[in-house]
Amino acid sequence: MTPLNEQAYLHLRRMVRSDAFERGKIYSETGVSKELGISRTPVRDAIHRLSQEGYIDIVPSKGFMLHHLTKQDVIETFQIRSAIETFCARRICEETDTPKAKRFLGEMDEIMERMYQIMATTKSIEEFCKYDFDFHTGLVDYLENEQLSSVYGLYVHRMINLAELSLKHKSRMDDTCEEHMAILAGMKNGDVDHIYEITMRHMDTPKAINLADLL
Repeated sequence: MTPLNEQAYLHLRRMVRSDAFERGKIYSETGVSKELGISRTPVRDAIHRLSQEGYIDIVPSKGFMLHHLTKQDVIETFQIRSAIETFCARRICEETDTPKAKRFLGEMDEIMERMYQIMATTKSIEEFCKYDFDFHTGLVDYLENEQLSSVYGLYVHRMINLAELSLKHKSRMDDTCEEHMAILAGMKNGDVDHIYEITMRHMDTPKAINLADLL
């Protein structure tokens, strides 16, 4: 049976991701406890965990509210992404001729096909964003380093929020696909000398968009 604090965490995270909470409104531990029919202790544990992951902000003596993204959030998130993803892309370049890398690169081709299909049909930001992050988490998961994936996972919610905001801009969907294809080509060619610059280009462009939106 799933522990109560995990149940509370999953419930609250699901509500955040489905936009069930209103921005600017304060919610109480007591209200969540009554809704779930559990004590406040596991709810409190879940709230602290979600706060650490950037989903919500704790309001002392009152409760919690949705986290409001700041300029510092954007900068720190892209610093984390850049450090991890460029390292992973370089490692894949170094192993490009191995059976593991070839399987992985084939999977990335399939993800790109899906992204182009969405761009040519529904243009759904939500659908596009799902495959966008399949691409990026694929880079990280390739290394099979649980600690690295765990650190990266702490920022996924914030990454998705920022990606959805940038994808609302005209031509950003097209540019994202082109940037992904450049990264993919670099990995396929084993371009160790340039993969850092290629991957960083994909980090810097949406970062600039997100920062401009906050002004």
